[in-house]
Amino acid sequence: MDIVIRPATPGEHAELGEITAQAYLGDGLLDFGESDSYLDELRDVGKRAAAAEVLVAVADGALLGGVTFVPGPGPMADIAEPGEAEIRMLAVSPAHRGRGAGEALVRACVDRARALGRTRMVLSTQRTMHSAHRVYERLGFRRVPGRDWNPLPELDDIMLLVYELTL
Repeated sequence: MDIVIRPATPGEHAELGEITAQAYLGDGLLDFGESDSYLDELRDVGKRAAAAEVLVAVADGALLGGVTFVPGPGPMADIAEPGEAEIRMLAVSPAHRGRGAGEALVRACVDRARALGRTRMVLSTQRTMHSAHRVYERLGFRRVPGRDWNPLPELDDIMLLVYELTL
């Protein structure tokens, strides 16, 4: 199976939004399940595409997953500083996992960051995303505990881990 990474088309936004939402829900990554407000963000691919680059992985006519590439600080950046690009909302449909789509999406983001002259690629991940951690580490990303952060400071038990790759 040949995986193609390309920009998402507007006609794919709803499907990618649902893949992303269901991946996060199915993996137990949303603290409040179906009532988690972040679910709306995960489904709103159009909003992401208006402020960043949304890439999809496609094979044999099927949409496997996608990622949001944030080229630097701006409305879609959580942690990117000047000179850095950021990966957000990486998700692969559970039915298509284990085929390399996630890694291909990360590699495409790294290539894009290099092409733009960024010095680092950064991302936030949850402690339980062990499969994703293995992909990041295999590609040379390293943990940066000093940049770990809490997106909901009012809830002290949520901490996102930060990884970075020097380009």
